[in-house]
Amino acid sequence: MTQSRTAPVFAILLALSAVLLVLLPFVSTFDDALTAVGMRLGIATPLQAIVPAEVRVTVAILGALGIHAASAGNQLVVWNSSGAPQTLFISWNCVGWQSLILLGLSLVVGLRGPMGWASRVEVILFGILGTVLVNLVRIAIVCVLAAAAVLFHDYGGTLLLVGWLFTFWFIAFRWLLPNDASLSPLALSTS
Repeated sequence: MTQSRTAPVFAILLALSAVLLVLLPFVSTFDDALTAVGMRLGIATPLQAIVPAEVRVTVAILGALGIHAASAGNQLVVWNSSGAPQTLFISWNCVGWQSLILLGLSLVVGLRGPMGWASRVEVILFGILGTVLVNLVRIAIVCVLAAAAVLFHDYGGTLLLVGWLFTFWFIAFRWLLPNDASLSPLALSTS
């Protein structure tokens, strides 16, 4: 791709990214509305049947990353670095069906204009496969974060607190407490 072709493409991608960040709360609200509609339409049961297969694929992805994980039906167990298991329940609403609806809406817009049916089918299949893969990666990342949460809680939280205390006392001595040298912690320690 030449420089003259990449600049407009990246400019458009940057603009779309900015728009997506602005619209993100609306997309989340749209997902919540879709969930309510899906529950009324009764799609929870058929989608729940997909969950065990998606959980097994997620376990395979985690295993490929060197993370010890196992599945049992709708449950996924991932072990943290301490060896403690973290059990996650994956429900019908976690499989990413909302993203397939959003993909469908984008396909309606993106596949306008003159193009052959073979190209349309190729784009649709690529979009579906990519969207399913993104959802599997999303679930895998959530599992990794769940396993890391205990480690973070035990060690990272302490490090955050120590960092805060250093920051707190720096701010206190720099801007909040009187600027009297006799009150400085350095002056007290040398006397």
